[in-house]
Amino acid sequence: MSELTNLKPAEVFYYFDKICSIPHGSGNTKAISDYCAGFAAERGLRYIQDSAENIIIFKDGTDGYENSAPVIIQGHLDMVCEKDRDCPIDMDKEGIQPVVEGDMITARGTTLGGDDGIAVAYALALLASDTIPHPPLEVVLTTGEEIGLLGAAALDASELKGRIMLNLDSEEEGSFLVSCAGGIRVDCITPVKHMVDMAVRYDVTISGLTGGHSGAEINKWGANSNILASRLLYTLDNQTEFWIGDIKGGLKDNAIPIETSLRLYVTSRDCEAFEETVRTLEKELQNEYAGTDPDLKITFKRGPEEISHMLDTHSTGLIAFLLMNYPNGVQRMSSNIPGLVETSLNLGILYMTETELHCSFSIRSSISSAKEALVDKLIFLTEFTGGTCSFGGDYPAWEYRQDSPLRDLVAQVYMEMYQKDCTLEAIHAGVECGIFSNKLPGLDCVSYGPDLFDIHTTRERMSISSVQRVWEFTLELLKRLK
Repeated sequence: MSELTNLKPAEVFYYFDKICSIPHGSGNTKAISDYCAGFAAERGLRYIQDSAENIIIFKDGTDGYENSAPVIIQGHLDMVCEKDRDCPIDMDKEGIQPVVEGDMITARGTTLGGDDGIAVAYALALLASDTIPHPPLEVVLTTGEEIGLLGAAALDASELKGRIMLNLDSEEEGSFLVSCAGGIRVDCITPVKHMVDMAVRYDVTISGLTGGHSGAEINKWGANSNILASRLLYTLDNQTEFWIGDIKGGLKDNAIPIETSLRLYVTSRDCEAFEETVRTLEKELQNEYAGTDPDLKITFKRGPEEISHMLDTHSTGLIAFLLMNYPNGVQRMSSNIPGLVETSLNLGILYMTETELHCSFSIRSSISSAKEALVDKLIFLTEFTGGTCSFGGDYPAWEYRQDSPLRDLVAQVYMEMYQKDCTLEAIHAGVECGIFSNKLPGLDCVSYGPDLFDIHTTRERMSISSVQRVWEFTLELLKRLK
């Protein structure tokens, strides 16, 4: 029996449990999309499933709501797949294992996928019900959200008649999003050359970082393991001669990386200086990031002196130069909205092939010109060193709407139900509302959801009681949208 069996609202957790049992990481969403298509077919609901594995499911309004304006319920099917090093689950082939701990649901050794599985569960529970009053529903479940809002960008929205949208992809109950940043992924590729020589091998690992979402948590100023690797390379370059054998860190461009591994080579005469430099840097970084990354550590393992395949001196210096000079983190705070990050970027993926260094950045900004200026900086640095850049997942900002009847209704219903004001805010993270606002002229939308914590990490947790309250709020909101 599942640990979620007796939780309330039962209909929501029934479908969340089903979703957990189906692998649905970004780029691996066919099974979950097919499940939703089968769900619609079994109930005689019209649906559209496109080549990007997006799915739209339509349901008529209930009695008295037949002529009401349609409401779009929107979320995404894919999740960020992260797991602990010792977790045996194959997230490409196996479902996750939800665990109940008091008021929280977490997952055994993996991300939970509450972002955004709970939106899918809410939507399916609405569609399955014969008793919940609601206007005509257009449920839009997209793919590739976590890797650049790809599904939303590919979606043909011409069948959507609704101009009221409830996006269920936020993580703080009582906080309703009304604007967000735009973003783009930039992949920087620089050619490198190797040589063969006699040297001592060191396997170095930077680990123990807190990580997090590169939009929602970039303002916490935590460490990025790929950037710390650049500090290590620069510091070593000032102390001793070394060469890079390999470097690898991060799995997602929009997740702040928590671990980076390096294979480095030094001459036997420089081993003592190398080890002392690494130990000293570890202490310095632990002091710098004591408040955000208390478990930060740098470990190394020394190998034998042997004939080895490594980057030549020029390429080693080139990588050290690039990684030390690539911008990262918060670049500018908003001058209009206190506390809001305006522009940032995250070096989320770093790895080498036989001939190239690959660096993948997630750039975000609520000002399109600032986003483009940051892209230009990456291009300039990369091309200056003989590399090239490619781009993907470019999505627009969701601009604040001055006149929003939906926003006014949300605030009114929330006050009546909870006797307190809700929070209306803009965020630095990207949400699909920006794409849909561009595709559907006149769209009035808000984004909200239950309390989720530490998304995109194996510490992800979702509040059970918050899921219940947000469900009740959604039912009341739909009832008022007559």
